[in-house]
Amino acid sequence: MQTSPQSPSSFGYTLLAQDGTARLGTIHTSRGEIRTPAFMPVGTAATVKALYPEQVKAAGADILLANTYHLMLRPTAERIHQLGGLHRFMRWDGPILTDSGGFQVMSLSKIRKVTEDGALFQSHIDGSRHSLSPERSIEIQCLLGADIQMQLDECIELPASLAETTRAMELSLRWAERSRVAFEANIARGLAKPGQALFGIVQGGVEAELRRRSAETLVAMDLPGYAIGGLAVGEGQEVMLRTLEATLPFLPTGKPRYLMGVGTPDDLIEAVARGVDMFDCVLPTRNGRHGLAFTWGGRLNLRNARHADDPAPIDPESTCPAARDYSRAYLHHLVKSDELLGGMLLSWINTAFYQELMAAMRLAIRERRFAAWAEETKARLAKS
Repeated sequence: MQTSPQSPSSFGYTLLAQDGTARLGTIHTSRGEIRTPAFMPVGTAATVKALYPEQVKAAGADILLANTYHLMLRPTAERIHQLGGLHRFMRWDGPILTDSGGFQVMSLSKIRKVTEDGALFQSHIDGSRHSLSPERSIEIQCLLGADIQMQLDECIELPASLAETTRAMELSLRWAERSRVAFEANIARGLAKPGQALFGIVQGGVEAELRRRSAETLVAMDLPGYAIGGLAVGEGQEVMLRTLEATLPFLPTGKPRYLMGVGTPDDLIEAVARGVDMFDCVLPTRNGRHGLAFTWGGRLNLRNARHADDPAPIDPESTCPAARDYSRAYLHHLVKSDELLGGMLLSWINTAFYQELMAAMRLAIRERRFAAWAEETKARLAKS
């Protein structure tokens, strides 16, 4: 068992067990423990779309993700801070991780400009102009009161040239150091608390040597945790997994490892098998709003006519009422009628399924049967 230093007011990680390279652990925060492997439902604008916070908690989630860029624009970090912080604002008393806005540096490429100082944005809401530097990103996250904060990085689209990938990786490392200094300054001024943590983000595209350089430089900063960014942006699963295998050996075993923006159930299983601890993705709620359900027997498209007369629930053994108590025929009707309740119920079903999947992985690792479990489960999930 490996443990990073911790106290009641500090952030820490305990590695409880390993099965091969799959890891079972606990992340300790002042707002509660996070069981890993963990999947974080995405609450971009201080809400997990179509769900009450109580539903997300009951589904088994220990931590949520919120978005720095979107909350910066609306309602603003300053307003949330004045109202008592993000936890009170959205009525979530568990840990919250905020991304830094780095992904928007890529996704909003038509309305932004990247310089050494940071990113200049034109708001997608009203066209107003904003500057997001590493220092401002950390200030926003501190104002929100995030338990886990992310350095500002530049995430680029793939494929990209070696020169462009190198440039973005090196810029992200310089921004990481500035983020670290800014985070420590905010602790000194009382805007951040000692129990909060800053994670670095490993970049480098699909280039193994760049990933190694990025990881080693970040590890030298002795941050509380490390994320792998810049993947699941079009490179395909095989390349993503190969890049993970080239990156993870250079990250410390006594600190959490977070793969950003991933992914499908199959992606999660494969990444956990390689030693990843934390994930986030919009797929559960986005797919739910479009009539798709994740189940242990594969994906279900509730728009299909074959569900119209099916009285069976999605999963009669599920602890989620939406999966257990509503018929497929009713869900089909809601989806085909474009009723809001359809997206709400399917988002609930998918959020609960992802948490069930993570719980099953944790149990399989604890019982040292992860490889067999993964093979069997992937075969089941491949059905549709």
